[in-house]
Amino acid sequence: MMDWTDRHCRVFHRQLSRSALLYTEMLTTGAVIHGDRERLLGFDQVEHPVALQLGGSNASDLAEAARIGGGFGYDEINLNVGCPSDRVKDGRFGACLMAEPQLVAEGIAAMKRAVAIPVTVKCRIGIDDQDPEVALDTLARSVVAAGCDTLIVHARKAWLNGLSPKENRDIPPLDYDRVYRLKCAMPDVPIIINGGILSIDEARGHLAHVDGVMLGRAAYQEPWRLLSVDADIFGEVPPHETMQDALEAMIPYVERQLSRGTRLHAITRHFVGAFHAVPGARSFRRHLAEQGTRPGADVSVLRDAIGKLAFTQAA
Repeated sequence: MMDWTDRHCRVFHRQLSRSALLYTEMLTTGAVIHGDRERLLGFDQVEHPVALQLGGSNASDLAEAARIGGGFGYDEINLNVGCPSDRVKDGRFGACLMAEPQLVAEGIAAMKRAVAIPVTVKCRIGIDDQDPEVALDTLARSVVAAGCDTLIVHARKAWLNGLSPKENRDIPPLDYDRVYRLKCAMPDVPIIINGGILSIDEARGHLAHVDGVMLGRAAYQEPWRLLSVDADIFGEVPPHETMQDALEAMIPYVERQLSRGTRLHAITRHFVGAFHAVPGARSFRRHLAEQGTRPGADVSVLRDAIGKLAFTQAA
């Protein structure tokens, strides 16, 4: 979810669910240690619970980045060893680390020593020609022995040689049963499943076999689905009943961000998929696209977009 789940996206998603755990986009240890920390790591308190996802392989750097993240107030530190991006592979982090389970375990152990909050791992079931039965068990047992609190498993292989990062999201076949078998083999370890899950109904089906479900592209591209998460999964009252209410609740946040120099489009780009099968949704999207990118665009653009939708619905 690199370049997608930034702080503005997370504040928006928090209007849709109080209880879902939100994750940052993956940040490299080098960026966290040497970069503009406030820009990269700063977040709004409304985002809690929120996890910082790191990419890296050097144990001391992972420990330092985790310590910095803990200092910013994150609720969890996650190490990504599942991303198949070329820039990830070239930097010796992400999915290529599935081939080095002991190195990953050393990183987890160092992170656990550095922070008191949970440290978790997100991985694939294997890479390239690895046997998923062996590869996933080996990685899982190595990191759990090192102190990993939870495993998040994207239920497909990553093919680092021959497939693009985009193809790696769809072409390798999903194998949910492999993740279920991991849970059976490690009943005391929290296991979260990820990959190709498109609805809350599907998520409920997986919860019969594992401890949690992670939504990625479905949550971003069709955020309206999240409106039912608190009621259907957590048995709680959602923060807002409708997407229009959620967007209205975003207006004070948008105003604060604009006053700090943030461009309107940097926030409203996350609203594109907000409405499904709702009269006026196309007008809503068009107005944000045409007006929200103009220099000096202010919160009136969002108000007008919502108004177009409401007007169409009332007609």
